[in-house]
Amino acid sequence: MKIAIIVPTLNEAATLPATLAAIDEDCEVQVCDGGSSDGTPEIARRAGARVILCERGRGQQLRAGIARAAGDVLLFLHADTIMVPGALAALREALTDPAVSGGNFRVVFDGPTRFAAWLTRFYAWLRAHGMYYGDSAIFVRRSVLQEIGGVRPIALMEDYDLVRRLERHGGTVCIEEPPVITSSRRFEGRRPWRIFCQWVLLHALYHARLSPDTLARIYRSAAHSPAKR
Repeated sequence: MKIAIIVPTLNEAATLPATLAAIDEDCEVQVCDGGSSDGTPEIARRAGARVILCERGRGQQLRAGIARAAGDVLLFLHADTIMVPGALAALREALTDPAVSGGNFRVVFDGPTRFAAWLTRFYAWLRAHGMYYGDSAIFVRRSVLQEIGGVRPIALMEDYDLVRRLERHGGTVCIEEPPVITSSRRFEGRRPWRIFCQWVLLHALYHARLSPDTLARIYRSAAHSPAKR
């Protein structure tokens, strides 16, 4: 079983070294860079990853990595998500069952704060309802990915779009142990209730078929607005 790890990046020089160093197997690693200006591609090359320079946008970057990858299992890994030792072994074990088409890992958000603990519980609640996202290290058999139409090159929620189709296909699993550790940095300075309301809004607008470009503008606006007490 050949696993190809695809890491989309954009100015991830601060987090990428730890992410790549935590990969505890000698497997194919593709870093798909969307135009970094902080030396991310050079860092990836020094770590032994294959670098693909491509159009910006996570969906576009994942598609570029998929096209160049040789693995029959594809693992989509964010540049600020750490695979705990044994995670790839657990993935291989899960995929010994031919009925498993793909899935993800349980997510733990880093940091000792109550906020990080809240995020971890919130993501567990989402996963119990069949929803998960790119920061949980989504994996899928290549044959299944082709069957369900691949990763779509949309501006936002490409992971949710993929997961919905993967869940309809069936046979997914969530690997509980070990989990992956992901950064809570993008939520810093924001209130839990604001994050939850934004999550509800974006999903409602997605299902109302608002364009992904418009969703991306709304997301960026909310992500960069100051917290209100």
